[in-house]
Amino acid sequence: MRIQIRAAAIRGIDRLIDDLGGDGAGLLAEFGVRPGDLDSDHGLLPAVTAGRILRSATTRLDCPDFGLRLAASQDMSMLGPLAVAVGNCDTVGDGLDCASRFLFVHNQGLRLSRGPDPERYAGVGAVEYRLVHPDVPFEPQSMDAGLGLLHRNLITMSGGYELLGVYLPHPPLTDESVYTEFFGAPVRFDTDQALLRVPAKLFAQPMSAPVNPELRRMVVEYLESHYVDPREGAAASVRSSVGRALGTVPVRIDLVAKWLHMHPRMLQRRLADEGTSFQGILDEVRKHAAYRLLTTTDIPFSQIASLVELAGQAALTRAVRRWFGRTPTQVRRDARETHQPPGVTQR
Repeated sequence: MRIQIRAAAIRGIDRLIDDLGGDGAGLLAEFGVRPGDLDSDHGLLPAVTAGRILRSATTRLDCPDFGLRLAASQDMSMLGPLAVAVGNCDTVGDGLDCASRFLFVHNQGLRLSRGPDPERYAGVGAVEYRLVHPDVPFEPQSMDAGLGLLHRNLITMSGGYELLGVYLPHPPLTDESVYTEFFGAPVRFDTDQALLRVPAKLFAQPMSAPVNPELRRMVVEYLESHYVDPREGAAASVRSSVGRALGTVPVRIDLVAKWLHMHPRMLQRRLADEGTSFQGILDEVRKHAAYRLLTTTDIPFSQIASLVELAGQAALTRAVRRWFGRTPTQVRRDARETHQPPGVTQR
């Protein structure tokens, strides 16, 4: 299986190569990549190719700390919409959890998590950076770049924090003092994990910049509706597909199966194995869409019925009574008074 990552992961590499006396555009062209591909939040690149580009640049420029230099030239914006969601979380810990949840949008072969200190000191935690896909070979320069950027992003999120130590799962690629100067903390090499050791209180620290909860909610909803974690099953893929299509094209199992490159009967069997069905998922997506339209807009009920693919206002009324035990008018009125949806868990 070929793992794709966002081309933005190596954004700025062409300029860095130029600054070091090489030909950035020329090197990228050898791998079928244009500099403009890296500036897009939607361009994709095989993870193996990204690693090869870093390795080639390191060799040709005789620059063993190339990964750290690339990290120093980047910022959180290379995460695209995910950067907006993370940057508008309330605390640094919330931001890390958000990044962990949606990092697959940026790179399916990475996992990010916070956990206990491997050295078991009281009041100390860790942020672990893991490569998890066997089809992506380990590339030390990519690891340096990734962990280095994580450190820089934590500085941005917190406004400055005390890094207690760094674990890297490979030997030093250059003089150890280069690593110590970059991270400003002791670095251990050839470890079993890649992580940053941090004060546990960092996770509760408020974000350094003002946050916009509504913007965060909007971006998280966008990420939820447009991307499916590859670790999830068929039901999650169908739910995402139905959510995108509802109100724009007729939602049928044969159409969704085609999008998922699967025969409809195979899709039905996989959904049954997961304890659900296409009609059950469609009903669930309609329920949440109808609630959102009833409580956050003044759209007429007949139009809402059309947007959730129900045959008129009477059908909407019957469905809403079944979902929430109330009429559309009552749901609209009561939810605005209490801000709590009957029978729906808000995200």
